[in-house]
Amino acid sequence: METTKTAAAEKLAERKARLLDLHKKRQEARTDNHHEVVAEDARKKLPKNWEARKRQAEWILADDKARSEAQAAGKDYERLKLLEVSAVDADRIEKKKKRKDNPDLGFSTYEAQTARQYNRLVKSMPARDMEKYERQKEELGDAFYGGAHTTLHSRTKDTPGAITKMVNDLEQQIERRKKYSRRRIYNDDADVDFINERNSKFNKKLDRFYSEHTAEIKQNLERGTAI
Repeated sequence: METTKTAAAEKLAERKARLLDLHKKRQEARTDNHHEVVAEDARKKLPKNWEARKRQAEWILADDKARSEAQAAGKDYERLKLLEVSAVDADRIEKKKKRKDNPDLGFSTYEAQTARQYNRLVKSMPARDMEKYERQKEELGDAFYGGAHTTLHSRTKDTPGAITKMVNDLEQQIERRKKYSRRRIYNDDADVDFINERNSKFNKKLDRFYSEHTAEIKQNLERGTAI
């Protein structure tokens, strides 16, 4: 009888210990979950490019540290960096530099073409003459800054140099356009089975839906063997 009571007491104590351990684990899980929620909320409040900025800042710190160590050792840091660059990475960097030096990679959209032309014209403009700038500002008054209803028909005059520059730029544009040919709308080697643009589009629509069913009839008509 005593043995049975002792075994029951030991079993009860074991269950209590397990229950207490489960309570501790649940409390730890709650604490960890709370910390994770707080950390996630803090991450959401950070800027979208925070991770990229963090990596950049870490790279800058590491680069400054390595540069300082190289200077302290009397070594050329730029040369040491080049020794660690592989041939593939060096080729990629060189291509990137070439693209940066020549950002005009050809026609993509009319907006991009207009932006490239604008940037080219701005770069070719001479440095601003501050004396002329202040003089025009005094002469035009509030109209100097312009607006939706501002007109300056006869109050400004173009200098001969500005007119010459505009003419030269237009001539350069004409010369550049001569080097490019207009994209052909139609393929000269393709069969002509239309009489105008509208008929061509209509025939293409028909081909998409019925070409596999009418291919034999079309071939017979072209050979002249259709019944």
